Amino acid sequence: MNFVVIGAGAWGTAFAVHLARNGRAVTLLPRRPEQVAAMNASRENADYLPGIALPDNLRIGTELAPALADAAVVLLACPSQVLRETCLRLKAALPAKTRLQFVISLAKGLELGTHLRPSQVMAEVLPDVLVGSITGPTNAAEVARGLPAAMVLAAVRESGCVAEVQAALSGTTLRVYTSTDLAGVEIGGCLKNVYAIAAGCCDGLKLGDNSKAALLTRALTEMVRVGTALGARAETFYGLSGFGDLVATCHGAWSRNREFGQRLGEGANAAGLIAHRKTVVEGYRTAAAFADLCVERGIEAPILREVHAILYQGKAPAAVIAALMTRGLKSE
Repeated sequence: MNFVVIGAGAWGTAFAVHLARNGRAVTLLPRRPEQVAAMNASRENADYLPGIALPDNLRIGTELAPALADAAVVLLACPSQVLRETCLRLKAALPAKTRLQFVISLAKGLELGTHLRPSQVMAEVLPDVLVGSITGPTNAAEVARGLPAAMVLAAVRESGCVAEVQAALSGTTLRVYTSTDLAGVEIGGCLKNVYAIAAGCCDGLKLGDNSKAALLTRALTEMVRVGTALGARAETFYGLSGFGDLVATCHGAWSRNREFGQRLGEGANAAGLIAHRKTVVEGYRTAAAFADLCVERGIEAPILREVHAILYQGKAPAAVIAALMTRGLKSE
């Protein structure tokens, strides 16, 4: 089973390294030619995953079409807002008699405007291919270093292909579970980034462990409420793609979304921070998409609403905490 990973940021590179270490045939396709040249020369992704040697059996590709000639599985490691464009490039490069069986998203965000989940975007562009998502509490550098981790691979139906990919991805350092609740897996992976920004604000304001624990508890409740209103199964949010990813992203020093929130809590401006970043903070755009969606569907999501106010309305994080703490009292 041949794999192609499109996108050579930290996560795409880490996944390609893991696959190569597992003995799988894998080609990693960076977007920029200069990145291809640098990675082939140094056998390292110095821009996004420094210090991690690329295995000798990991191919760094320059062209999409040749890499797809024998590909059975493609992993899309790109930001959610360029996922559609990436799928269109993939479709245009596919050979007439393709061997492609499964396209899997690593993105964690809704498409702005349409409010579509990653798999829905993929299904629109690639209607004849099985699509899915893989997510969970995984830091790219830790996966690349071979530290133990677990993830969930979701598709709308069980199939021999899904089971085969599950086996190919799993090993002594990564355990992969499967799910047919594709909506729940993707919604959890999206929302945890928004709540990680809120958790970072708590860190920046130095509010302590009590406040952060309370925030995460109520964030999980809100995640279940939003997710089930959008058609997901409640139990999914207590698994790896919900609770697991929420804990990791809200506490990890490596978390881009948590670190972004911390800077906001310390007084920085959201638009200014985004303008000067090299890496993507998915929670920034995801907050806008989910805020619109919740208003449209009449879903009550106070934490999400207040994070949106910080990011897009200039509301001070301290004022947000006060607003959340003084809401009407109720039973848990």
